[in-house]
Amino acid sequence: MGIVHDYLTQRGGAERVVLTLAQGFPGAKIYTSCFEPSGTYEEFASLDVTTSAINRIGPIRRDPRRGILLLAPAFATLPVSGDALIVSSSAWAHGIRSEIPRVVYCHSPARWLHQPERYSTGSAGGGRSLGLAARVLSVSIGPSMRRWDRKAMKAADRLVVNSTAVARQVAELYDIEAEVLPPAPALISGGAEQPVVGLDEGFWLTVARLLPYKNVGMILDVARARPQDQFVIVGDGPLREQISRTAPSNVMLLPEATDDELRWMYRTARGLVAPAFEDFGLTPIEAASFGTPTIALRALGHLDTIIDGTTGLFFDELDAPAISAALDDAGTTTFDPAILQAHADRFGAERFINRMQELVREVVSSARR
Repeated sequence: MGIVHDYLTQRGGAERVVLTLAQGFPGAKIYTSCFEPSGTYEEFASLDVTTSAINRIGPIRRDPRRGILLLAPAFATLPVSGDALIVSSSAWAHGIRSEIPRVVYCHSPARWLHQPERYSTGSAGGGRSLGLAARVLSVSIGPSMRRWDRKAMKAADRLVVNSTAVARQVAELYDIEAEVLPPAPALISGGAEQPVVGLDEGFWLTVARLLPYKNVGMILDVARARPQDQFVIVGDGPLREQISRTAPSNVMLLPEATDDELRWMYRTARGLVAPAFEDFGLTPIEAASFGTPTIALRALGHLDTIIDGTTGLFFDELDAPAISAALDDAGTTTFDPAILQAHADRFGAERFINRMQELVREVVSSARR
């Protein structure tokens, strides 16, 4: 049994999903293009991880986006083994070349390829990620890469997606009707907690990688308009320097936080603020498990994970006045922690693992006929 993933160099929702899969398939080998143990969750250090040849190139190992042209060939030549593969892909891993039966779990079709305007630039302080390079690549090699992407995705024996929003994208891009299976939140209440030094309870929390489509720059605008409130941003990424340089004094930026610290923040925050264009978004479910509501952009995956007025509130415009008004509404809305926690329980790990195990058995059985 093997689990294939784009790269293990960061701490995010997709990497949490891989850890859940490893829990459900003990002893499975993990195959990836690059593995930087210091950049991702420490649990991976104890797992059997096999990398591609480009992992030997230090700058690319630390940030695979620097080797964007090498990622497709890396998976085409990565040797894998086992009676089945689960492929966790946001862009590249589904290009693995193998006759082994596979279940592809698509977090999102490749953003740099299909949504370059969101990947390369952001609004209201979003800044740049790959910037001009991403836009040039999407034009110069986009047509050939989209053909590669479509062929690789159609090679899946079963295609599973994390949300109804991604299911619609998959239907449009690949003409495939995918099963929707929301992932399980890996960080839930009940574990150890550690207060963050210098932070008092009652702040607004944002947990997101610092990438343009996450729209974290909007939090800075809201914070400037609400100097009486404290805002905390947990995450790292290409926009870290810009956000750190321009953040007002009532914003605390934490590029890293332990799970114990994150549990404490989820529990003690007034609410989670989520302005991103999320294909699914695990953080509203994680927050709900602590009885904490989410104030989010009404779009894409948030529509699957937030019940308006019950587990959170939406704002419809991506600007500071709309977000600030939603925060005011949250302050006068009563949220029942028991209902929030019950909502989070619907997305539990057992449900996710059981279905993935069923899918693997199905593709293996079909291959043997």
